[in-house]
Amino acid sequence: MPKMTFYENQAQTIIAKLKARKMEGFYCPDRESAKKKVLELIGADKKLVTYGGSMTLDEIGVKEAVEAAGHELLKREQYTTLEEKAQCYAKQVMSDVYLMSTNAITLDGELVNIDGAGNRVACLSFGPKEVIIVAGMNKVVTNVEEGVNRVHNFAAPPNTVRLSCDTPCSKTGQCGGCLTDTICCQTVITRASRIPNRIKVILVGEELGY
Repeated sequence: MPKMTFYENQAQTIIAKLKARKMEGFYCPDRESAKKKVLELIGADKKLVTYGGSMTLDEIGVKEAVEAAGHELLKREQYTTLEEKAQCYAKQVMSDVYLMSTNAITLDGELVNIDGAGNRVACLSFGPKEVIIVAGMNKVVTNVEEGVNRVHNFAAPPNTVRLSCDTPCSKTGQCGGCLTDTICCQTVITRASRIPNRIKVILVGEELGY
């Protein structure tokens, strides 16, 4: 199919850009092959694996696959109080593998992420030994500015509905520039990985997540 060929061609171009930024890129045509690639990258030895909030990870079923493969999965949903969440975040920073998606990825290989609490972008930037990102090709944008716009108007609004946030975008479907109950607190642009290949990006030839 022409669209799938386009996705693969575009992905290969982005993967070359990621390599120049000391990040490792891969292309998988569908969610099933992406799930297998995640397990392959984690490896056979038992590891402590954790994750950031991501509809993409839920859609491909990778968390269940990680547990089934015998790894220790740190389930953030089980930590509910502020004290428990603080303990969870501390453990996440020390994990072997951190799984997440990205809000956007530019054609030039830059990652655009906007967070509420900031734990996801913190682990992307520093801490876990490896970060594995899974992103559908719907997350591709031309540049950082377009990536930020994508988050504000196409990713954050449905997330605020999912999280029952009382924000303008949860009601209008577009960014209202709010400061109350906002989930857009931390904006991180990843230009490169200080540690070569610590960050691995799996691009998937499907529309996944928000």
